[in-house]
Amino acid sequence: MENQRRITTAFFVLVALITHLALPASALQKELTINVEAGQQDCFFEQAKAGQTIDIEYQVIDGGHGDLDISFELAEVTGRTIFADYKKSDNIHRYPVPYDGEFKFCFNNDFSRHNSKTVFFELIIEREGEQEDTAWSDVDLLEGLTPEEFYEMKVQDMEDAIKRVRNNLTKARQLQDMLRSHEARDRNIAEENYFKVNVWSFFQILVMIAVGVLQVFMVKSLFDTDSRAYKLLTKL
Repeated sequence: MENQRRITTAFFVLVALITHLALPASALQKELTINVEAGQQDCFFEQAKAGQTIDIEYQVIDGGHGDLDISFELAEVTGRTIFADYKKSDNIHRYPVPYDGEFKFCFNNDFSRHNSKTVFFELIIEREGEQEDTAWSDVDLLEGLTPEEFYEMKVQDMEDAIKRVRNNLTKARQLQDMLRSHEARDRNIAEENYFKVNVWSFFQILVMIAVGVLQVFMVKSLFDTDSRAYKLLTKL
C-alpha cells in the first residue's frame, strides 16, 4: 500500500515537471483589447532576442459611430520603422528578429477627431521550432536499451505528447479568440447600421409629416379666397 502511494506521488510529480518543461520560458504570448481615444496614440514595448520571431495580428472591432480603421507601427526604440499601416481595419505582420532589442508597437488614432477605436490584437514572440517535438519513431532504437534508458525514452515521449496537446490547445484558443473578435466586430457593425437606419427613418418621418401639413395647408388655401396663399396662387 505504501509503495502504491509512492508510485502515485511520483507519477504526479513527474507529470507536473514535464508540464513545466513543456512551456517554453522565452516565449511570449499576449492578447489585449484596447481603446484608442480620438487624436491619441497607444504604444506597447516588448523585449525580443535574436533568432525569435514577432507575430502580431490586430483588428478594429468598434469605431464609435465611425470607420473601423487604425494606423499601426512596429518600430525599434531607436526610431527605425519596421512595419507601418495607415488607416487599416486589420492586418498581420511577421518579423524575424535579427538581434536582441526592445520593440515598440503603436496604434495611432490621430486622424480621427471624434471617434475612439476599440482594437483587439494578439502578439506572439517565440523562437522558430521552439515547440517542435522529437518523438521516438524508430523501433530499432528499442533494442539493447537498459531499463534506465528505456525509462528516459518513455519520459521523453510523454513530454513530447504533452507539448503536442499544449500546442493544439493553444492554436484552438487563438482561433476562438479571433472568432470572438470577428463576432464582436460584426455585432458592432450591425448595431451601427441599426443606429443609422433608425436616425434616417426618424428624419424621413419628420419630412413626411412636414410635407403632409404643407399639403393640407395648400389645399385649404385653395378654398379660402381671403388667404394670402390663395391670392398668391391666383397670380401665378
